[in-house]
Amino acid sequence: MLTADDLELFAAIGSSPSLAAAARALGVTPPAVSQRLTLIERRLGLKLVERDGKGLRITADGELLLDRSNDILTRLSVLREELAERRGGASGELRLVAPFGFGRRHIAPLVARYHAHRQDVRVDLTLSDRPGLGIASASDILIRIGESRDSDQLATVIAPNRRLLCAAPAYLRKHGAPADPSVLREHRCIALRENDEDVTLWRFKGPKGEQASVRITPCLSSNDGEVTKALALDGLGITVRSEWDVADDLAAGRLVRLMPDWGLPDADITALLGRRGARSARIDDFLELLRQSLRPVPWRAVTD
Repeated sequence: MLTADDLELFAAIGSSPSLAAAARALGVTPPAVSQRLTLIERRLGLKLVERDGKGLRITADGELLLDRSNDILTRLSVLREELAERRGGASGELRLVAPFGFGRRHIAPLVARYHAHRQDVRVDLTLSDRPGLGIASASDILIRIGESRDSDQLATVIAPNRRLLCAAPAYLRKHGAPADPSVLREHRCIALRENDEDVTLWRFKGPKGEQASVRITPCLSSNDGEVTKALALDGLGITVRSEWDVADDLAAGRLVRLMPDWGLPDADITALLGRRGARSARIDDFLELLRQSLRPVPWRAVTD
């Protein structure tokens, strides 16, 4: 017979690229995971995982166990929540994933407020701009900026957020301000590599609804939004940033919004409820706290 702990172990293995990664997710040592996996395989008389130099491969028997394990664990989680709600409270674990910058500024402070009122809930916050499949699928709430391409997850918009074209006054004094998208190719541009997007294709919508796409050649690029903003603040080029991130800089005059009549695609703040995350009191409570913290939208107060 398998226990709930066995199922949780195998679910962690199935969502991780290696036993070491599964061990980190479980907070145990890799030898402990390997030993427990061997015991489970002996107990069942089945080979569940093949290991080679490239990582792990779940066998057909393992895929069946993984599917059933995830289903059983979800049902157990829902049952615990229903029983906790009958007692008038929430319990269990809340796993949150958020981008680095937005997570530090807006999510981490909420975790402290949430835990002060829900001390029976264990909260785990992971900050990552490119969470892997294992982290994403194991989360209860994944905060994303921009469009979600994962149709298996329920998405709810938390707050509106625009992308803005901006540059520092020092850059504009030296190079001038672009009047429309067609001249951006003549400017020094800074690109942020994020969300597997085509970051060198900047798409605009004009005041009359006309569309314009510009393929830029970045003079500078980074996978870190703080870095690209810092480069722009130093006057090294034009960049595209979320308004939540640059609202204060625009209000203080450290950055200038360019071509305001030409809009970029919005990048709303969205909460994705992972497959692990059946709706529960702990999830609903945090979502409501998050919505309240962003009403009115704080960055709109300084950009409009």
